[in-house]
Amino acid sequence: MEDFDRDLRSIQEARVLATKGKIASNQISEYSKEQIEKIICNMVKVAKENAVMLAEMAVDETGFGTVKDKTYKNHMASVMLYEEIKDMKTIGIIDEDQEKQVIDLAEPMGLLMGIIPSTNPTSTAIFKSIISIKSRNGIVFSPHPASLKCTVKAIQLMNDAAVQAGAPENIISSITTPSVEATNALMKHKNIALIIATGGPGMVKASYSAGKPALGVGAGNSPAYIEKSANIPKAISNIIASKTFDHGTICASEQSIIVEESNSDEVIEELKKQGAYFMTEEETKRVCKIIFKDGHTMNANFVGKPPQVIGDAAGIVIPQGTKLLVGEQKGVGTGFPLSYEKLTTVIAFYKVKDWEEACNLSIDLLQNGIGHTMCLHTEDREMVMKFAKKPASRILVNTGGAQGGTGASTGLFPSFTLGCGTWGGSSTSENVSPMDLINIKRVAYGLSDCATLASRDRTFNYFDVEKNNLDIPKNCEESMQNNDSTDIDNDKLVKMVYELVEAMKGAN
Repeated sequence: MEDFDRDLRSIQEARVLATKGKIASNQISEYSKEQIEKIICNMVKVAKENAVMLAEMAVDETGFGTVKDKTYKNHMASVMLYEEIKDMKTIGIIDEDQEKQVIDLAEPMGLLMGIIPSTNPTSTAIFKSIISIKSRNGIVFSPHPASLKCTVKAIQLMNDAAVQAGAPENIISSITTPSVEATNALMKHKNIALIIATGGPGMVKASYSAGKPALGVGAGNSPAYIEKSANIPKAISNIIASKTFDHGTICASEQSIIVEESNSDEVIEELKKQGAYFMTEEETKRVCKIIFKDGHTMNANFVGKPPQVIGDAAGIVIPQGTKLLVGEQKGVGTGFPLSYEKLTTVIAFYKVKDWEEACNLSIDLLQNGIGHTMCLHTEDREMVMKFAKKPASRILVNTGGAQGGTGASTGLFPSFTLGCGTWGGSSTSENVSPMDLINIKRVAYGLSDCATLASRDRTFNYFDVEKNNLDIPKNCEESMQNNDSTDIDNDKLVKMVYELVEAMKGAN
């Protein structure tokens, strides 16, 4: 009965938050650029002041990652984010085409819902709060139960900072009695305009099934290919810095290293030199047995843990100062658990003959985290363009996946919500930003007289169409002539168009 009452209370809490959040969203939708700027600046200030405290809370509560790296994540989600969005136009006229006489106006979406993962519990809450306010939306959060205290604290700090600077009450709020029922109730509530889901595949799928617009981001499984022209010491340095950042809890971090036979010895030597430990086949099996459940489902007890904790639990002895555990794999999928996502300090290692085999292997690996991120280390631009065709939304070159994917070490937008595109079942392939949280309204002036539009169009003549006197646009005609692979017969094409026109005339 107690659990039943708790579920009912959590559902009621979600409904109350959605009601209050809608009122606040309606109010902030009328705010000026100056008002929003003042609010965001105070939110960034408060986030910066509490970055260490929130990081400590997150590590204490979840056991994932490190205080130092989580502090930097909080910095990325606030200070770095602000530098990127401070001049971003999200209110009023955001673009105007003088020639075509089209004006773009930004309008807020309304009340948003944010789902927060336990791996990045405070930084994601800070990030989503700031981009929501920048786009003049309110937001209600559903935290992960495993990181409830630190996430709620971050959300309270953001709401208090916003209200102190002039935002409406309840503009940023959170469920404090989490349950699956409460999350579902919030996702389906009539006041929620959009869901921003960052979390496991199940939660992302649920958000897309709620009958609302959603920005869902799924699991990553980034391969890192070290091509033969790469600067190997630099590549290894970036990979280790990325994979060990916050003990591997960022989904864009590398999950596999791919090397060619021609440079494998040098790569292995450099990995060992920089703190990687190559496990034996038996040690790899032991580690896989504890870090995965049911084959390749991550065991939360070993997410975001240092190699020493994993090694001790698996009963293997690793050198002092080891930063990363490396296990060689011979395939992808069932029977090769390290070919799946590992949000911890363990990485797979593959040897291939050449770049074409690396290419095929990368595609296979990406199927377990399709659409997310791929890393490439090379000095060959042509090789970059070849790998740019892979099914990943971020192709990162000569940088680490964690820092590069989130925009810390690249020119990408700094974000903790990374879209996977339609490859990964996501509605966006972007690093989510305030521009994803606005409706763009377009004002379009008439350029031609509707009454004489057809008669004044030099590319259209009804009588030519009726008599089958059809001119194919010059560019199209040249393209068809130059395309050796086409089997289209021009006479047959003209006949088909004529028959289509006749059918349309008959239908009218």
